Amino acid sequence: MLLDPWNVFSASFGSVPKPYTAFVTLVDLAIYFALMAKVIHARKIYQIPSPVTDGPEAFLRITRVSASSAEQLVLHLPLLWIASFAMSDLFAASLGAVWALSRVLYARGYYKKAKRRAKGLVIGLVVNGILFAGAMAGVMASF
Repeated sequence: MLLDPWNVFSASFGSVPKPYTAFVTLVDLAIYFALMAKVIHARKIYQIPSPVTDGPEAFLRITRVSASSAEQLVLHLPLLWIASFAMSDLFAASLGAVWALSRVLYARGYYKKAKRRAKGLVIGLVVNGILFAGAMAGVMASF
């Protein structure tokens, strides 16, 4: 009988194959966790019980930022990782870091006024477009 069937305690730490991309993935997820925490905090401030999703405009903007970020993560993370293997770790991680900053810019703008989200949104979309192109080029070159 194995005492460590999932290799948790005997794993070789420091052997992540794409360390930069892994780090940026954790940064991306930390930003998303912060956005979710902001929604929880906003529910308390505006006294909006779960599962209600309607409320004052400020509350709606906060929830929309979190929801939009979740929608973007579904596209961003696979592109990030495919690009890291198809192109390079540094290429993908650099763009992933720009994407993370774009989400912060998006959130800060959207919290103030819905129309101020555009800059962060466009930067994030362009980054994902570049990741897609890089991932596709790398994958196609593998055939």
